[in-house]
Amino acid sequence: MRTYGMSEKQQDAVWLGFHAGESINSIAKGLLLPSHHVRRYLGQTGGIRPAPLGRSSRQLSAAERDELSRGLVLGESFRVIAERLGRSHTTVSREVARNGGRESYRAHAADQAAYGRGRRPKRSKLATSARLRAEVEKNLDLDWSPEQISIRLPLDFPTDPAMRISHETIYLELFLPSRKALHAQSIRHLRTGRLMRHANQAKASTTPPRIKNMTLIADRPFAADDRTKPGNWEGDLVMGRRPSAVATLVERSSRYVRLVALPHGIKAIPVRIALADDLNQIQDGMCRTLTWDRGREMADHVALTEETGCQVYFCDARSPWQRGTNENTNGLLRQYLDKNGDISIHNQAALNHFAERLNGRPRAIFGGRTPSGMYAEMCGAGASSDRPVFQQGGARTA
Repeated sequence: MRTYGMSEKQQDAVWLGFHAGESINSIAKGLLLPSHHVRRYLGQTGGIRPAPLGRSSRQLSAAERDELSRGLVLGESFRVIAERLGRSHTTVSREVARNGGRESYRAHAADQAAYGRGRRPKRSKLATSARLRAEVEKNLDLDWSPEQISIRLPLDFPTDPAMRISHETIYLELFLPSRKALHAQSIRHLRTGRLMRHANQAKASTTPPRIKNMTLIADRPFAADDRTKPGNWEGDLVMGRRPSAVATLVERSSRYVRLVALPHGIKAIPVRIALADDLNQIQDGMCRTLTWDRGREMADHVALTEETGCQVYFCDARSPWQRGTNENTNGLLRQYLDKNGDISIHNQAALNHFAERLNGRPRAIFGGRTPSGMYAEMCGAGASSDRPVFQQGGARTA
């Protein structure tokens, strides 16, 4: 691994700052290093710090293997040798058995073999299992996250223990250049599109504008708070290059998402018209409440409630966590809706496709089931269905 002229102390400082969420430019400036050197240094391992080289104290040392070899030449038992080494006799017996037995054991050869077995990285499970690799690549192409893939495999292959893999192992395959089991373009299907892992950074909140006649979230029914009844939604705008935006609606119990195009802008009246048209398509009984932040686009909320029968509730000031389900979903949608691009180019059909992709992903909170399947069950369309209950922009199908 290239150090780009950095001392061990500087390398430690780079990793410490990077894992704390500090930017590469800030790290470089603090250490008086060129930023491109820091970026290339981190990029060698995809932002994942390599484990330090060394041997565990539980492993036999070269000196202990020499002593073991001398004991075998003298014909001593494993228990006698183990007592002198301060080891378990089973450790000694296994060491001898894996290196040729009493007659063939040689300390130097055994030590080299142990070093070879301990080298990392070894060939991963994805590199050795073509079937598992194909399943992971197929789901990555559907924009599933590694965690979603990991939790879904036991459901799709309940009787095959070989079809199991940790999401961290998938991330290692994607980010470590030394691992090449997955095809190179798979990393482009991750939500962030990054080539390195980054620590999360807290973002400062801004003071939201004032809206008249707000009904605060504290007055929202308890059934909406604890998700015991379906039909309670959270909403927000996902912004692209201004003034382009898309309205997002997420059902709290099932995590089912609907996307609403805003072709006439983000002022209060056009947003109210677009939302009312979409909410009125939802099956009866499945649109009870809508929780929004304090954005000015919801200034016409009283008229929205009158047109749809869906009561609008507002979060407390500077409390986006009160719409946590929607905030999380908006982050996932950034895979399709670029914050620096004009997202108004996506018509309703394209937004329906993005929503279908998101609703078809397995969720850990549902044990690997999908939001589409959960929502369909709540609408009475059958617990086994994993398809949407209705299509946006058209007639209801359930």
